[in-house]
Amino acid sequence: YTQAFDMGDVLVSNIRPYFKKIWMAEYSGGCSNDVLVFRANKGCDPTFLYYVLANDSFFDYATATSKGTKMPRGDKTAIMQYEVPSFDNVTQQRIVSLLKSIDKQIVTNKKINDNLYAQAKAIFEQQFIDLETIPDGWKKGNLLDVANYLNGLAMQKYRPNEDEVGLPVLKIKELRQGSCDNSSELCSPNIKPEYIIHDGDVIFSWSGSLLVDIWCGGTCGLNQHLFKVTSNTYDKWFYYLWTAHHLERFIAIAADKATTMGHIKRGELAKAEVLIPSDEDYKAINSLMNPIFNLIVAKRIEARKLAELRDELLPKLMSGEIDVSEVPV
Repeated sequence: YTQAFDMGDVLVSNIRPYFKKIWMAEYSGGCSNDVLVFRANKGCDPTFLYYVLANDSFFDYATATSKGTKMPRGDKTAIMQYEVPSFDNVTQQRIVSLLKSIDKQIVTNKKINDNLYAQAKAIFEQQFIDLETIPDGWKKGNLLDVANYLNGLAMQKYRPNEDEVGLPVLKIKELRQGSCDNSSELCSPNIKPEYIIHDGDVIFSWSGSLLVDIWCGGTCGLNQHLFKVTSNTYDKWFYYLWTAHHLERFIAIAADKATTMGHIKRGELAKAEVLIPSDEDYKAINSLMNPIFNLIVAKRIEARKLAELRDELLPKLMSGEIDVSEVPV
């Protein structure tokens, strides 16, 4: 069964509501019955309704009233009893204006970064991949020649002690969403420092969902099945782009082995060829690439902090704790 939705409707996934999947429709279409479609009544600003439903308290309520164990679904009757804060239309618009300005900046940052990454990838391919002959002074190597791949810890053995403030654990789920959340496991902050991940670290998940990314989701502990990729010799862009270059092949290798969870072995890293430029050429390319990657990291950290600010403001705005009477509409 499918149900129709219109542009401006708010769509919320009703399966496992704790995943907090929500979208304000940018076009009309159809969706499954496991998606709840909300449409604002007269007197309710559609974007205000979106923010009401994006608030953690709504998802906490939907989760608390959900039914089923393996694939819990929100109880539609209970969900329709959820209390929507009562504000006049102008106040709704002021709240929307404040939250939307933050969300717009997050979207802008993402567009800038998509553009920067496309530039970096084009330079990389032109300099390394599309070469007809290897320049003088350059040599062939493999991924293990240019970077260290440190596998994470089995974090269930490193839980925080009672007197410790736990660090979130970086698993594939967190890597995919780019941040940790309330459902992330915790580990002791006293694990060896090399297993603590910071903004700007390159992470490569080599098992299950294979992906490589630059982590900008804050400090956390590295779980097994993820490599922290570092180098004492080369800059981040170099080993990140070479790892990313081989990713499709790694995914194909993992898919061939996938009985339960596809993965690649360290030996595959040794077989993955890279081109290592002469010192002089490396310096020249590095002077182009390093600033691009530094900016990408800075923009992603800024976007994360903006999202944290929005998530902090949202419940306070909905409860009326923050006075919005001076906010321009």
